[in-house]
Amino acid sequence: MSTLPVIAAVDGSDDSLRALDWALDAARARRAPLRVVHVRQYAAWAQPDVLVAGPPEPDEDAVLEQVRARLAEVADRPVLEYLALEGAPAAVLPELGSTAQLLVLGSRGRGGFASLLLGSNGMAAARDAECPVVVVPRPGRAVEATVPAEPGPRVVVGLQADSPDETTLAFAFAEAALRGARLQVVTAYQWPLQTWAMPGELVPVMVDQDAVEGETRTLAEGFLAPHRKHHPDVRVDLYVAPGDAAGHLVGASQDAELVVVGRHRRRLLAPARMMGSVTQAVLLHAVSPVAVVPPESVEA
Repeated sequence: MSTLPVIAAVDGSDDSLRALDWALDAARARRAPLRVVHVRQYAAWAQPDVLVAGPPEPDEDAVLEQVRARLAEVADRPVLEYLALEGAPAAVLPELGSTAQLLVLGSRGRGGFASLLLGSNGMAAARDAECPVVVVPRPGRAVEATVPAEPGPRVVVGLQADSPDETTLAFAFAEAALRGARLQVVTAYQWPLQTWAMPGELVPVMVDQDAVEGETRTLAEGFLAPHRKHHPDVRVDLYVAPGDAAGHLVGASQDAELVVVGRHRRRLLAPARMMGSVTQAVLLHAVSPVAVVPPESVEA
């Protein structure tokens, strides 16, 4: 059985070349082929730096030639494949997920608005692809490191204690094992607790915070136990805190090698593919690469 490739989406931008370097390391670690894909979009009226005004000859792709030259002198290269496709990247890129074990792209490509931290192509791929999608951010950004962390390689994963995503946890453990990194599990719980007394009136619930935190920790440890058993060499640090899960994960992204989040489960009344608010916030604000893991079963 052949190994599915790691796919790097490139467009010639610095963002996509950083993603290419990340994908190269990922392919090496997985002993997988690296497939470099350029989705070419054309329009006769387009600006030259955004869209190509007409399709080049099939064997001519300046972006892929740039990548070939960049990788020519790289030592310990995986098997390399190059593919030029035509169409709208936001539509074509997610479709590549059915033939890959990982799809990697930059936070923004050519033609993106300078003020955006994540372009529409990245958002579409993270929302719709059938494989995990890694978005590599631009360097030079920083956030306040609100989650305590020891020095050394670290992978971060978000765990919702009342609704764990086993696929996301499995991916995070495997990634930490590949990297020889610690796995920092971040779990947030609501505090203060409130309930409705009368229409329009919220009152606090008389519950001890230590008890809530202890119960959350116990639940989280239970969900982590089978993954610890499967990856006994991965050191796990569990961080449990009140408040905003997205804020904790963004804070934990400082100096992390990767932050792993689940995409979203489909719901009966909302069958379309979705991304939760926490995942969107982490994609927009984390300073480390972010892996968005789809649910285990994704319907076409």
